[in-house]
Parts: sequence; C-alpha cells; structure tokens
Amino acid sequence: MDIKQAKQTIEAGKATLGIEFGSTRIKAVLIDEQNKPIAQGAHEWENQLVDGLWTYSIDDIWQGLQDCYADLRRSVKNQYECEITNLAGIGFSAMMHGYMAFDENQQILVPFRTWRNTNTGKAAAELSKLFNYNIPLRWSISHLYQCILDNEKHVKDIRFLTTLAGYIHWQVTGQFVLGVGDASGMIPVDPATKSYDAEMVKKFDELVSSKNYPWKLSDILPKSLSAGEDAGFLTPKGASMIDTSGHLNAGIPVCPPEGDAGTGMVATNAVKQRTGNVSAGTSSFSMIVLEKPLSKPYEMIDMVTTPDGSLVAMVHCNNCTSELNNWVKMFRDYEQLIDKVQEKHLVYQVLYTHALLGDPDCGGLVAYNYISGEPVTGIAEGRPMILRSPDDNFTLANVMRAELYSSIVVLKIGNDILLKEEKIKVDRLTGHGGLFKTKGVGQRFLAAALNTPISVMETAGEGGAWGIALLSAFQTRNPQHLSLEDYLEQVVFAGNKGTSVAPIAEDVAGFEKYTENYKRCLPVEQSAVDHKK
Repeated sequence: MDIKQAKQTIEAGKATLGIEFGSTRIKAVLIDEQNKPIAQGAHEWENQLVDGLWTYSIDDIWQGLQDCYADLRRSVKNQYECEITNLAGIGFSAMMHGYMAFDENQQILVPFRTWRNTNTGKAAAELSKLFNYNIPLRWSISHLYQCILDNEKHVKDIRFLTTLAGYIHWQVTGQFVLGVGDASGMIPVDPATKSYDAEMVKKFDELVSSKNYPWKLSDILPKSLSAGEDAGFLTPKGASMIDTSGHLNAGIPVCPPEGDAGTGMVATNAVKQRTGNVSAGTSSFSMIVLEKPLSKPYEMIDMVTTPDGSLVAMVHCNNCTSELNNWVKMFRDYEQLIDKVQEKHLVYQVLYTHALLGDPDCGGLVAYNYISGEPVTGIAEGRPMILRSPDDNFTLANVMRAELYSSIVVLKIGNDILLKEEKIKVDRLTGHGGLFKTKGVGQRFLAAALNTPISVMETAGEGGAWGIALLSAFQTRNPQHLSLEDYLEQVVFAGNKGTSVAPIAEDVAGFEKYTENYKRCLPVEQSAVDHKK
C-alpha cells in the first residue's frame, strides 16, 4: 500500500467508507479509489438474552458505531497522520431481518428482536401457507405477525418497521429506505418490480383486517431501493451520531443500506446468475443466484434477492463458529495455566490445522454447535454437545474436525436440496468470513460438504464491511453506468478469481457419513432441549 497516495485520497475526501454491524463485531473499512482497503476500525459487542429474546440495546448500537468509527479514526491518524473530514460515500450494512418497530416519534416500541430468535414458529408457518412461499422464522413479517398473534399491545402504535441497517441509515440521513436485498428479508420482493410483492402485502392486510390497526403494511415498511439508487445524504445530526469528535462533515452520499447477505455477495463477486457464496461467521449462509425459480417452496430454502434485485436461493443457519470459538477459548485458558500464552490467531491456526489430521468421518464423533435454536433442523433452543460411543476414535484432531464439520453440516443439509434435488448449476462458489481465515482448512471441509470447488479470495476476511463500501463506490464512482454485475467483474475483481480448492473424494465420503450420523442423532439434541435447562 502506498502510504502517501492513501493519505492524499483521505485528505481529498475521495475515500469510501463501509460499516457493517455483525453479530459479534461492528467493522468499518475505508477503501481508496481502486477499491482497496486502506484503514479499518472495529468494536466488539454481544447480543443479550432479555426476557427470553435475543437483543441489542439502542444505546449499544450507537455506542458501538461511535467506538468503531473512533477506532477507524485512530487507525487513520496512526498510519497517515491525517483526519477524516469528507468522504466520497458511506454505506451501512447489518445482520438481516429481525424486528425493529417504532412509533410516530421514532421511539422503539419493544427491544430490537434479532434474527436469532425462534419464537415465531406459528406465525411463519401460517404465513408460509397463506403466501405459498417459505417465510422463515427470522423474517420481519414473521416477527410482526407473531406479535399480532400474541396480542402485543404495541402493534397498534407501529408507524415504522425496519431492519438494523435500515434503522441506522434512517437516523443518519432522514431517509426511510432499504436496499432491495435487505427488504427481501422483511417480506418477499417481486424481482420484476424490485419492491415488496403486492399480492402478499394485500393478503397480509386482509389477514389482519379484523384487528382494525390504523396502518396498512405498505404504510410502515421502508421504500425498497436497488443498488446505485439515490438513498440520501449524511445530515449534520447524522454526522455527529457517527463521529463524536465533530470532524466528519455532512452532505456525504449514503448508498441504500443492505443486509449482510447482500454485502457478502458483493464482497465475493457473486451477484451474477450461476454464482454463489458462503458466509461463515457467527451464523452461516449460502447464496446462489438462480437462473429460474425453484420448482416448489422448501422450508429450508429462503428466497431473497441480490442488491440489484435478482432472485437468490439462500440457506441460513443460526449457528456456525460460536462453539468453535468456545473450544479455542478453552485451549487459551489452558495456555494461561501453563504460562504458554500465544496470540489468539495462532491458537486458531494450530487447532484448525490439526483437524486436517483427523479421520474423514471424525472417528464417529458428532458435534452440535447449537448456541441458539436451529430452524433448518427443527431445533428450537441451543444445547451445544459432542456425542461419541466408547469405541469411537476420541482424539483432539477428531474433536476439532467434528466441531469444524458441525459449523457447516446444516448448511450442507440445506444445499443438498438445491444441488441434488433441484439440480441447480453453479459455476463458482466463493467462501468468506472468519471460518476461512486459516488457509486450507474451512475451505477444504466446505468443498467436501458441498462436493464442489470452493474459491477463497485474499479479501475473504474483509467481509461485509468491504462489501457495503463497494456498494457505496458503485453508486458514486461508476461513470460508465455499468450494472452491478459488470462493475464487480470489470472494475473490482478484474483478474482476481481467488484460490480454488477441489473436493477430495475421501473427505466427501467422510462428510457424507458424518452427516448421516448427525441426522440420526438429532433426537438426542432434541432430548437435551427437552430436559437440560
């Protein structure tokens, strides 16, 4: 990286900023005019279980954003000895779906209910039947209807309903809008109009008409926008809500806010038909851009869109690396006991790499990484566990391999429908997120799980913050008015296809055996939910 050139870019106000609210970290990425990261900031945070529901407080949201931006400022000062005052553009992204309902004074009515909550089963089932379309538990419409079924008093007072990304954007720009990809996780979007499906909106209004609420669904949802469309500018109040030091100026264009699924697609150049990506972090999901609709609805498959409105088949799993992180923490605790503490990333590297020495089927071990419920497998609550028989090959390598397998096995179960039953064709699948930071491990195991080559780019660890920065750049630095697909292919990723790993036959067979064991033992996991409190 040319430090002098990067400094000039920042001082000239030509850098672009992307900020993403992940489940455990808020991350900011500043990119230059060549779309390369030049500075980063971060803030660690955790959701809280309050009254049985997973949430983040409003104070935590804003304090987290401000701390993340302050960390970015410190990074810029340390590296370039300059201050951020103007930017070419800003974009906000966040974990998708969930429920943020506000009254006419823009005051939140109940604590933010995140994607992680699984209390919406009755609502999701009834809406799926009504719409003849799979409506997942975590979608905003499921949360809203569950509140109605539960006769929650606040529903009559709703005037605004949005996602976390939409909320941040709304507060800093004054524009109540949402990127089409994130919007498709509130209620299904019509790919032809790139807005909420009019027939489903009508059916929902008819369904709840007896309640006589003073609103219709279309009144309370944010306007859906495609990538590149005008989504407003940073207001003076908005600038101060981000940068408490007062250096950041107002008037900066802000692109349509998107969900982490959409930014993951952008960050992996996977918005073109027959391409896809797998994001593996606290949760995991795969996104495959379809050439045509599926033959029928599937409970395990969510239908969403790319940030420019193309139809996508999504498999979303609530759990991925959280339990892996707990195992790594346990070994770090052991290091402290023997006074041999290493840097955190080295512990990950050693344990992940050691898993490669394990048996292809993990020696018979089966791991469930369920910190929270897992809708794909029908488990309502989290009970992490490892199952083994006395004669299984109980080694550290197999324990770590089983935990790594557990982080992607549910993803495999969902994708088997797409790849084996629907015969979906995929030209390129790209992985990104924390699971892939240790080279050659998560990538190899995912290739085995899906029995398809997996590419990982050098930017795999940059994730959605980089993706939303690219969407902002697409809006402000696209003089040729290229489509998003062409912009990514020709401008951002030109010549960069990443490093591809093909599936190893022995791994594929081992993962299939592990999956059979995993499915067969699911009743044990359910029993733990029923009996372990």
